[in-house]
Amino acid sequence: MLFGHLLGIYEKALPPEWSWEKRLKTAKELGFDYLEISIDEADERIDRLSWSKESRNMLLSLCHEMDMPIRSMCLSAHRKFPFGSADSIVQSKARDLMKKAIEFADDLGIRVIQLAGYDVYYELSTQESAEDFLEGMKWSSKLAEKYQMMLAMEIMDSPFMNSITKHLWFESQIKSPWYKVYPDLGNLTAWGNNVEEELEKGISSIVAVHIKETKAVTETFSGQFKCVPFGEGCVDFVNCFRKLEQLNYKGPYLIEMWNDPKIDNVEAIKDAIRFINEKYDLAMNNNASLKNT
Repeated sequence: MLFGHLLGIYEKALPPEWSWEKRLKTAKELGFDYLEISIDEADERIDRLSWSKESRNMLLSLCHEMDMPIRSMCLSAHRKFPFGSADSIVQSKARDLMKKAIEFADDLGIRVIQLAGYDVYYELSTQESAEDFLEGMKWSSKLAEKYQMMLAMEIMDSPFMNSITKHLWFESQIKSPWYKVYPDLGNLTAWGNNVEEELEKGISSIVAVHIKETKAVTETFSGQFKCVPFGEGCVDFVNCFRKLEQLNYKGPYLIEMWNDPKIDNVEAIKDAIRFINEKYDLAMNNNASLKNT
């Protein structure tokens, strides 16, 4: 695996009908160091946040038994209940979700909650929605501070939070050691950012990195941000890895993929691991060559 780094896999890369035991066992057999759990808009995933202490302890015990921790959470349920909503009831639900997510993560030993950088998703984005989002993040960061829980903003598939530069402005307003960034190499690339410059700007705030393939946004194409097979998109993984190594990044990487019922997903994950390892090895070789010149 990637030398000196932990490597995780996104829960949604595996079939949703699998038991937790099978998910954890398969992740271990594939050589991963941890799993990232998904709390998305689906009621059954949001309902996880209301699990009893007994249910939480059962999953935690299973993680110990399988030697496969759940180290991070992808909290995208705020697409459905955003902090920037014009509806005060929805805003209240957003805070309730955040509180439950932090408490759930604390019970499961989860270290990082990855946030979705949308002020709103199904509503019109306005100056007011952006301001309400900022206030929501300030409130969330104070709650995270209480539990020593890291909140990390993903660089997203929408213009509101499509660069590390944009995130850093919010970070400067929030001023919390518990509010940092979780860049997605695919999303960063698809928006036409200078990815190496963005990574350098944000290196002191990066707590984890998503490895994902995408297709670029153009004047005539809105981009493709999900389900792009590795090697068929626009991401220059060699230069991304090379830059992160030069910046002495030692944090984890996570492969973000989605289950496809039409294929053998375990084989697809194995192919992704091979692809990523090849790109990482090239990056390391390139760095070694540069040091010797």
